[in-house]
Amino acid sequence: MSKTAIIIGAGPAGLTAALELLRHTDIKPIVLEKTSDIGGISKTVNYKGNRIDIGGHRFFSKSDVIMNYWQDLFELAKAPENVAKNEKWDLDEDEVFIERDRLSRIYYLRKFFDYPVSLNSNTIKNLGLIRIAKIGFSYMWSKVFPIRNEKSLEDFFINRFGKVLYRTFFKDYTEKVWGKSCTELSAEWGAQRIKGLSVTKVILHYIKSLFKSKNVDIKQKDKETSLIDRFLYPKLGPGQLWEFVAEQIRNNGGEIYMRSEFSGLEINSDNTFSVEYIHEGRTESVSGDIVFSTTSVKNLVNATKDVPENVKQIANGLLHRNFITVGLLLKKLSIENKTKIQTINNLVPDNWIYMQESDVKMGRIQIFNNWSPFMVKDESNVWVGLEYFCDPDDEMWRTPDEEFIEMAKVELEKVGIISQNDILDATIIKMEDTYPVYFGAYEQFDIVREYLDKFENLYLIGRSGMHRYNNSDHSMLTAITAVHNIIDGRKDKSNIWEVNTEKDYHEEKSKD
Repeated sequence: MSKTAIIIGAGPAGLTAALELLRHTDIKPIVLEKTSDIGGISKTVNYKGNRIDIGGHRFFSKSDVIMNYWQDLFELAKAPENVAKNEKWDLDEDEVFIERDRLSRIYYLRKFFDYPVSLNSNTIKNLGLIRIAKIGFSYMWSKVFPIRNEKSLEDFFINRFGKVLYRTFFKDYTEKVWGKSCTELSAEWGAQRIKGLSVTKVILHYIKSLFKSKNVDIKQKDKETSLIDRFLYPKLGPGQLWEFVAEQIRNNGGEIYMRSEFSGLEINSDNTFSVEYIHEGRTESVSGDIVFSTTSVKNLVNATKDVPENVKQIANGLLHRNFITVGLLLKKLSIENKTKIQTINNLVPDNWIYMQESDVKMGRIQIFNNWSPFMVKDESNVWVGLEYFCDPDDEMWRTPDEEFIEMAKVELEKVGIISQNDILDATIIKMEDTYPVYFGAYEQFDIVREYLDKFENLYLIGRSGMHRYNNSDHSMLTAITAVHNIIDGRKDKSNIWEVNTEKDYHEEKSKD
């Protein structure tokens, strides 16, 4: 008799696990999704024909497994039978993925700087020779007299960029994202998110860019992720891809229960599972041989029966940051495109703009036109997303929607990017538990991990499921690794936890 896998959450990790099971095993996946949307934080929100990508999702990975996975889905999705029967793709051509140029810049002193920062004429002009000299001296000092025992994220930044460059381009934005001083954040965050990026690599990348070919290999294997030049992107945003994956799961015998919120887990004596969920106010249950969890570790532990009190206490201390996007539809921006990159209506060419200005709460701006022209209903308009980060008990999170939208409009005008007279429409999207944080009870997380990993057929995957700040490709890799562990009969789950870790950093720390 074939087995059943219960998958909690229909985000990238959960859907990838379901599709992998159907492709490579006879295990039937049943996916529980508490909302009415597919894709988790990788969904695409359609507001009056204008589409919002929550947080921005570049389809790029250094993993050949993931790049090939996306390409396979692309080939499958553009097949005539799939395009013909699925009108919601709304395609004029047989393409699903398009290749996009990547450009992100920092907005500071009401001026644009390259991201990552480049030592070019624009940077020198915007900062001035005195600041540049201070940055250079500070950087050299950090190389000669590094902080030997990196305890905080501030230590991590200073060792790699120098104190002045850190305070100029990293400190304010990072503290907006996490709501904490960099002195209170773990150096492990930097090891995971910034990894091999350094001043030397940024300078070498800039020099190479002066001579680069227009035909860029989309795999860009030799570059740090922060330095890539191009990426793949679904025409209608990331949700387009995950909705297609969900369709493939259903077509191949899997099931997805929408508006079904996971509420209980019991591990039976024969190592099978009873999973409870709430659907339309009623508590239902389903049995399975395997469980994949992408819900937050806190939710999983609180819903699981007979968990030791110390494990519960740690799990309840694992924190997340919430995420707010204000979508603004505009006639135009007030800032000009002063780059050599040609755009429609002279729109600035950025995908993201990092808001380093300390006099506004806004953390980042997305320009959806530059992710895909198909994200905007009328291409003559400008469609932007203003991004904010907060804790669940912050005043920002409790602020009424209309009041928050008005605040965002004022902030964007204050920094000189728009005039409120050019605003055509606005909306707001709030997402809970978006960014797992590396403080609170996180230092004791291994106790929770060890407890949950001892259950042979329970697999923690994805960003919230592992309480790890993964990108979509990392989340997918954790799912693929877990499925292949099942196929190979591997009991040790350490290879799942090794996805998206900076081994060199941790080896270096162990020598201190």
